[in-house]
Amino acid sequence: MMLTEDTMLPDALLPLAAFKAHLHLGTGFAETSLQDELLTGFLRAAMAAIEARIGKILLERDFTLTLARWSSATAQPLPVAPVQLVAAIVLRDSESGETSVPPAQWRLEPDMQRPMVRAAGGALPTVPPGGSAVLRFRAGVAADWQGLPPDLAQAVLMLAAHFYEYRQETGLGSGCMPFGVTSLIERYRGLRLSLGLRAQGRTP
Repeated sequence: MMLTEDTMLPDALLPLAAFKAHLHLGTGFAETSLQDELLTGFLRAAMAAIEARIGKILLERDFTLTLARWSSATAQPLPVAPVQLVAAIVLRDSESGETSVPPAQWRLEPDMQRPMVRAAGGALPTVPPGGSAVLRFRAGVAADWQGLPPDLAQAVLMLAAHFYEYRQETGLGSGCMPFGVTSLIERYRGLRLSLGLRAQGRTP
């Protein structure tokens, strides 16, 4: 399975002014824009870190998922959420020839945790030997920054500020995320259901 991001989020959609206000940076001076590139980079890094932690895309972008085989004959989970639409499904043969799968043969099952593409009836079309199935879709919680839930927006600003304030530190552990940020994003993380020892009738 390979997931690729087809559209890069434009700088104009990033909350640069809100981030500067969060950092209490001065405005109205000639030097105001000198750190814009640096600040934009920290915003992108914060968004990427939070998206990876919660398994959800914050601002809408287009993606392509390439699979050697379906997860099951009747349904294919999508690796990120929420998915707004599936634009196309294509079957690619071993010589890179492509055949579009008619939309009447499948449907998107939206879900905030585990969206799926399901066969409209029977099974999904067979992936050619040595080929792949290619799904092109759009995912994201909101189309723009103003549409994000306030807690997710605040988490991005807090984490970007953390990256900015500790930008010279090399001793921070991998995956380090401030407690305030983890508290804000916790409810957006996917549920992990499994059978524990007690649930299986055993005790530690």
